[in-house]
Amino acid sequence: MLLFTKIHLLVSLILGFIMSQSYFTGGLKFHGNEEAIDQRTSYDIFGEHEVEFSDHFTIDFSLSLSPIDEIGYILRIKNGVNRRIFNLFYDSQGDRIVFKFNEEGKSNLIVANMDKDQLFKKQWFDVKISFDLIGDAITLSIDNEIFSAKNQQLDDTYLPRILFGKSDHIIDVPAFAIKNLSVVGEETYSFPLYENEGNIVHDINGNPYGEVINPDWLKNYAYFWKHQVSFSSKSVAGANYNPQRKEIYYYNQDSIWRYNVQTGNTHLEVFDQKNPVKLILGTNFIDTLENRLYTYEVYYDKPYEGPTVASLDLDNYQWTEESYEQLPTQLHHHGAYINHSKSQYSIFGGFGNMKYSKDFFTFDLEQKEWKVEEGFTGDVISPRYFSSVGYQPENNSVYVLGGMGNESGDQSVGRKYYYDLYRVDMDTKDVTKLWEIPWDNDNVVPVRGMVLLNDSTLYTLCYPEHFSESYLRLYRFSLKDGSYEILGDSIPIRSDKITTNANLYFDKGLNNLYAVVQEFEDDISSDLKIYSLAFPAITKEELSDFPQKQNRKASLIALLLGVAMIAMGMGYFLYRRFKLKSSEREKADVESDRYISVSKKEQTVQPNSIYLFGNFMVRDSKSRDITYMFSAQLKQVFCLILHYSISEDGITSQHLSNLLWPDKPADKVKNSRGVTINNLRKTLSELDGIELVHEKGHYKIVLHEEAYCDYLRCLEIISAHEMNTYRDEFAGIVHRGKFLYLSDDPLFDLFKEEAETKLEPVLILEVEKSFASESYQTTISLAEALFNIDPLNETALVYQVKAMLKLSMKEESKIAYRTFVIEYNRVTGKEFGHSYSSISL
Repeated sequence: MLLFTKIHLLVSLILGFIMSQSYFTGGLKFHGNEEAIDQRTSYDIFGEHEVEFSDHFTIDFSLSLSPIDEIGYILRIKNGVNRRIFNLFYDSQGDRIVFKFNEEGKSNLIVANMDKDQLFKKQWFDVKISFDLIGDAITLSIDNEIFSAKNQQLDDTYLPRILFGKSDHIIDVPAFAIKNLSVVGEETYSFPLYENEGNIVHDINGNPYGEVINPDWLKNYAYFWKHQVSFSSKSVAGANYNPQRKEIYYYNQDSIWRYNVQTGNTHLEVFDQKNPVKLILGTNFIDTLENRLYTYEVYYDKPYEGPTVASLDLDNYQWTEESYEQLPTQLHHHGAYINHSKSQYSIFGGFGNMKYSKDFFTFDLEQKEWKVEEGFTGDVISPRYFSSVGYQPENNSVYVLGGMGNESGDQSVGRKYYYDLYRVDMDTKDVTKLWEIPWDNDNVVPVRGMVLLNDSTLYTLCYPEHFSESYLRLYRFSLKDGSYEILGDSIPIRSDKITTNANLYFDKGLNNLYAVVQEFEDDISSDLKIYSLAFPAITKEELSDFPQKQNRKASLIALLLGVAMIAMGMGYFLYRRFKLKSSEREKADVESDRYISVSKKEQTVQPNSIYLFGNFMVRDSKSRDITYMFSAQLKQVFCLILHYSISEDGITSQHLSNLLWPDKPADKVKNSRGVTINNLRKTLSELDGIELVHEKGHYKIVLHEEAYCDYLRCLEIISAHEMNTYRDEFAGIVHRGKFLYLSDDPLFDLFKEEAETKLEPVLILEVEKSFASESYQTTISLAEALFNIDPLNETALVYQVKAMLKLSMKEESKIAYRTFVIEYNRVTGKEFGHSYSSISL
């Protein structure tokens, strides 16, 4: 039996390797105790198929755990012959992780104590449950640690029904995910879990087998960017990612938010002493070796005598002044990298004082001074900004991708978009142009951050920065010839201000890409949004290429490859003689008018939907984000027609023309209107159940039952006068954000005014009723929505603070109160007349 076990482990390993090469983005996420019982995930591997095993069989899969402390059942194994049931129970509540393999209703057969930190640091680890039906033994292997139970009097033949997650009366399910699933006996049943929709699970050959209830397919996480969290700052702020601590930082003069991408926890740290550098752009970098965040400004337009570089100790949050030097000019949107081995940080390019730059400037972390790099030979990189820069420490080479500028460096000459890649050997200072590719699409620029994982490809985000309402897309470029693919869906970005920026980071341990988007409203205040995407990312075509594109030839190739590898592995095997969190709230009392605030994760959105609260967003019939298809003008036309469809019987052609093109001649107006209306109809055709109709001289938006608009739903709830039934749904809608947020065109003013006039009295009434009914989280959401209309609404403040206290959110209530007081003083010039203690009673 020992020989069989070891051979089987080798076969499983090889099969896992084959699957990982072909189906590396597959997997299934299970919703557990965090959801209502009827929303928890259940997966029956074989479904209605009856599968029989004799002598032995093994259940083999990779497991990923949530870092949240919880308990529950991973899987159950029923035997159709004798009704004996086994289960695998998981408990992470203590200092260790405990897996218990039980005979259900009778006894613990195996107890496996595992190192908690070690497992949580891994995104995935292997689990194997082996039944030796002849030897009456069960073996549990977790992350290569083996545990066993003997003398189990197992039947020689098994017809197992294997169920993951919720099953029958077993409803305690932790949040977890599985991939690379197989059941191996005389025959091997492999399930790559490569689906992206539906409830039917297919085997490796594309044959339908099992069924899953409430699935969350991991493949979608490799295509759809997931919004994680948002922050905002009323003063200039900077952001960065620390891969060592899995934390994204968002800091300003007074405080820093830490967001852990693995646990989802956020912590606010208020500085004992303010950031000594006056922030203009918030440019920064992280020295992971010393665990310090450096903030720097290269240039000040006005006389400034303070430090230009300072570092923050990320252990005690104390600032140290590093340098007072300035560079000759401002350098907006420069690229950058850090060379840890030499303790040097370098920047390239940028724009300032009407000039584009082509220089490399290096800041020495030990000497604490800037120097310009000189002596470059070979190809010449034209002056530019908006370039993406990456660094390979193995050969001390820098890669510079794209951007825009011109050969002279003078802005008045005009700018050119570059689609090229250069490699700079920083040892020899030799510059090599690797390629330049033609570009037939809309002009785009890359973000500052470039992800270099090997010597064949690079990843970066690109976007057309010349649109107000723009969108980021992930590009994978070949280092060899510039061929590229667009991966994943889009991320919205409002790019009106030159200070607006985005960055891309990769965490190898978590195998995730992170996009950090910082949008400035007025070059001072900003919003930060964090998105994640599973790596490797996939194309739109790859999202839905299973099982239709699986075929017998592919399966045969995989099988032959597997046999060959098994033969080689067996030879080596014989030669070797069978060797083988808890989160903690941080106290903070912010004494500055530049407080950084954090918002909750975005609520789940649905297909065929249009959202007007918060950021304008549109999802098509397959729930893909198509907001980028709405240019600024299409958004104007849509909102105008929708507004008049609600308040009147649509808008006349003449009125629409007068609002949008007041100064154009009649013949040109007619043409512009026709083109715009046709483009809007074409864009709306991506959704089901929404029409743009023209009746009796009026344009009108008509929504049918299958389409959803959050504002129209909001009006339905208000007019139904059944708020007790729909209060939570109403709160979820208005809590998404200010109505038509960031839509500052005067054309929207009347629509906004009417919406807020309808909402404000309802919100005031419902914030009181929700508190009286002890729906405290709803109270907080409604209060925040009320602040979006009236930032100085005292009723909202009172109920927000009281609701937070009811939920034991004492520190959060103090921060909310202090934020209100600061805003009240800023707007009115007076001190707020009520103390915290008086409104918290």
